[in-house]
Amino acid sequence: MTLATAPQRSPAAAADRAARRAHGAWFLVLPALIPILVLSAGPLLYGIGLAFTDAQSGRTRATRFVGLLNFSDLFHDTLFWESFRIGLVWAFGVTVPQFLLALGLALLLHLDLRLRWLARALAIIPWAMPEVVVGIMWRLVYHPDAGLLNETLRSLGLSGTGDGRDWLSGLATALPAVIVVGIWAGMPQTTVTLLAGLQNVPRELHEAASMDGAGAWRRFRTVTWPALRPIALAVTALNFVWNFNSFALVFVLTDGGPGGRTRLPMLFAYEEAFRYGQFGYAATMGLAMVAVVSVLLAIYLAGRLKGDDDR
Repeated sequence: MTLATAPQRSPAAAADRAARRAHGAWFLVLPALIPILVLSAGPLLYGIGLAFTDAQSGRTRATRFVGLLNFSDLFHDTLFWESFRIGLVWAFGVTVPQFLLALGLALLLHLDLRLRWLARALAIIPWAMPEVVVGIMWRLVYHPDAGLLNETLRSLGLSGTGDGRDWLSGLATALPAVIVVGIWAGMPQTTVTLLAGLQNVPRELHEAASMDGAGAWRRFRTVTWPALRPIALAVTALNFVWNFNSFALVFVLTDGGPGGRTRLPMLFAYEEAFRYGQFGYAATMGLAMVAVVSVLLAIYLAGRLKGDDDR
């Protein structure tokens, strides 16, 4: 009596079946891939090509290839590099306090407090507001005559009874005032991300550390922070890129003024393109910003990852 054996599948049939599965996977990914190619990759490649031309506004003017001429002009453009410096000050000035305050708020909201659900809901309200609305609201807060900030300073006796300070028009106060708004507007997103990371830290680790006599600071340093470190690395890197590329918030608040004190690189490129019609030169600015920010992020991430490996 012989036992029936299962038919052996040939290598060609297995390869054909794997190819069909791969085609099916591409078919499922295609609906998500098409918008990315059309809305992200396509404009990016078009902008890179535009940076090597003298494209300007006006339909009758022919666009010519100029090679590296735009990059040469940009290298000697002191106004752009000043705006780039302001952009770095803005990005670091918003990202670092934003992370520290969000970390403190996330630790507070992670505690088992009464009405914690309400506090969490209120904490994300600035995140739900469009940047234009946030800008208009804070313009009212900073209003020199009837603004909430100046009224509060007057009530505390810290300001005179006359006209209040115009925070957004002062050469020394405009950039710090805008940075405060950036911190307030972006902190909820960082808080939610860190809070999600805190909820994934096993409670048993904290209990074991407490039984060993570890205080709150030691538990944070040895249990909480090692679990949050990868999330902190990702969120600070993303926040830096988002903050450096900010446009709408600063545009509504100051439009780059006074005297260019808050003219971020994105504002500078916008003015060059849509106010002066220099599309090729504006594309060169955008390409330069992408290159420099990519290098800064690579250095930052490499340093952080090397530090984690050393541990």
